[in-house]
Amino acid sequence: MSGDAAARWRPSADLETARLRAAMLAEARAFFADHGILEVETPALSPAAASDPHIESVGVTLSAARGQPYFLHTSPEFAMKRLLCAGWPDIFQICKVYRDGEVGRHHQPEFTLVEWYRRGLSLPAMMRHTVAFVGRLLEPRAAAGEVRYLGYRDAFREAAGIDPLSAPLPALRAACHADPPLAAALGDDRDAWLDLLLTRRVAAGFPAGRLTVLHHYPASQAALARRCPADDRLADRFEVFCGDVELANGYHELTDAAEQRARCAAEQERRRAAGLPLRPLDERFLAAMETGLPSCCGVAVGFDRLVMLNRRAESLRAVQAFTAVDGDND
Repeated sequence: MSGDAAARWRPSADLETARLRAAMLAEARAFFADHGILEVETPALSPAAASDPHIESVGVTLSAARGQPYFLHTSPEFAMKRLLCAGWPDIFQICKVYRDGEVGRHHQPEFTLVEWYRRGLSLPAMMRHTVAFVGRLLEPRAAAGEVRYLGYRDAFREAAGIDPLSAPLPALRAACHADPPLAAALGDDRDAWLDLLLTRRVAAGFPAGRLTVLHHYPASQAALARRCPADDRLADRFEVFCGDVELANGYHELTDAAEQRARCAAEQERRRAAGLPLRPLDERFLAAMETGLPSCCGVAVGFDRLVMLNRRAESLRAVQAFTAVDGDND
């Protein structure tokens, strides 16, 4: 055994953290049982991959399927929506997901995601439902204070004096104070500048140890959310933060199959323009959408970050038994 392996074989999380994780997983399942939400399992392997240019899938090679590329899922979303299209009821899943790219305090290429879907729920109801889930798993110190529900546009005006829907790109750049290498990397990607401003100016001002629900993102950041019926410049999307740590990302889901396919095609074009590899689209998911996705809301919660908060840990490495990649850079 090499000296390096001998020095690094031990778990990165301690036994107390493992017991806490187990208790929190049990509490999560109890929450869904209380709401009559069915637990499901879907494959982690797929011949399709995420087309989103901001998410990179992990590719794998199977000896049982030579010549056919496979990918580990970045989320169980597409498979779970296929179940909903097949008439299944409200469902949830707790699983490992895989995303290539950034590694740091809040990011690892393998992490645990809690994802669920509720049929017929409004976006405000799903926001409250998500807050109830997060509040049930977090220690009282993080859930006892009043939850703030804040519109994305209002948050930017309040924290940075910027209207994210109309501010010109030079104004976004000036507000971010980005160093030259980062500015060059972001280029003219307006949404990337908004994301940086969200991190540096908006979320940085959220009250520590308190939950903030940021809702109605710009339509350009709709991802898989529908556009807001009251204002099509906005998306029916929300995120839940504890302090400045993002915990949950939720949508009133897009149900228009034609728009879904058009969005996937647009993402492929953005990947091509950025020099990123094109990924095979999930045609089974798109076919399911054509049969009809029921009106529903969905949300994904980063479970490891909840454990981090409860343990007052500085990084994901401290709450995962083992991590594939070292690094605490973000």
